[in-house]
Amino acid sequence: MRQITKLKSKSLKNKRNLFFQGKKAFTLIEVLIGSTLMIAVILITLALYSRSNRVAVDQNMFAQIQQDVRSAMFLITRDVRMAGVGLPIEFAGYYIQGVDNELQGQGTEAEVTPDRLIIMGNIEDPLNLKIQQYQGASVVVAVEDYSFEQYPYPDDFYDDKIVLILPNPASGCRAGEIRKITHVTHATGGTNERINMSPGLAPGINPPGGLSGTCPSANDYDGGLVTFVNVKEYWLDVTGNYPLLRAGENGYIGNGEKNILYMTENGVHYPIAQNVENLQFQYNGDLDGDGVLDGWRDWDPMWGPAEISRIQQVRIYILGCTPRPFVTFSGKPDPKIHLYRRPTVANNPGSNNDDRRRRFLLESTATIRNIAINIYNTGVR
Repeated sequence: MRQITKLKSKSLKNKRNLFFQGKKAFTLIEVLIGSTLMIAVILITLALYSRSNRVAVDQNMFAQIQQDVRSAMFLITRDVRMAGVGLPIEFAGYYIQGVDNELQGQGTEAEVTPDRLIIMGNIEDPLNLKIQQYQGASVVVAVEDYSFEQYPYPDDFYDDKIVLILPNPASGCRAGEIRKITHVTHATGGTNERINMSPGLAPGINPPGGLSGTCPSANDYDGGLVTFVNVKEYWLDVTGNYPLLRAGENGYIGNGEKNILYMTENGVHYPIAQNVENLQFQYNGDLDGDGVLDGWRDWDPMWGPAEISRIQQVRIYILGCTPRPFVTFSGKPDPKIHLYRRPTVANNPGSNNDDRRRRFLLESTATIRNIAINIYNTGVR
């Protein structure tokens, strides 16, 4: 039995020896070549992944500026259409005011000088109260009975709201007082209704055309209007250190954070888009009164209320720019494609040099409905 077991064991050993006969192990050179090829494949794969990831990041960056530009355009066009809403048509010369190519303390060599647009209207919350008696010295406005009952606002809704007080139609005065409400009072049944306000004009609010100040007599306001007012300014901070503004004050970011598009409402700054390189406006209307639209023009500081009241359309240009150079799979932009250089926008010149930054230019035209179509105006007195 033991002999049989020894014979079987010896037979298996012989078979294993026969199997490995003629088989050679890997040489050191073969191992090095195989390792080198494997490392090369891994490096190529990582390089492709890295480049693809960079392109994906850049595409996301470009998609972000598109979204910012589109959302900003929506807000601007909406407010331009609503310019002057709730205000009497005889104040149409004070609905908007523009600034052409504003120099923001950069010196005379500034490459981008954006435009600015100021809009005024009863845009957000409707209100038109007829003044029964104006007591300017005590800052109290008595309004007609049952005036507050025409609106669904509770009394505390009026606290700290900004209002515009306009004179009556018979007055030759064209001053408008912008004030802040402290509180309103009225008895049950809608009698003895009045508005109490802080002394003096509301600070930091500069309406279009300089529509501010006080009429010579408080009687000029008897029979006039009290309306909520939104004075909105759309402007682009190209330096991050705008003159006379302080970082962290009234919503201004500052501290060198440039290319931010702001909407300033009643003196408070709201950043609405970043990575905006240029903002331009142009205007169209029958400025000479001949019954024919004159075509698109840049804002002229010589325009007065008569010319401004004839502006019917505003063209808006918003240029977004990626904060970093854009890459392609080849790493080189096509020199024939000028998405990689700043274009000319309105009367603001473009650049002659490519900087490999992708740009997105959006253009839109808004019609000022309260001038072009008077039925939209609810402030007829």
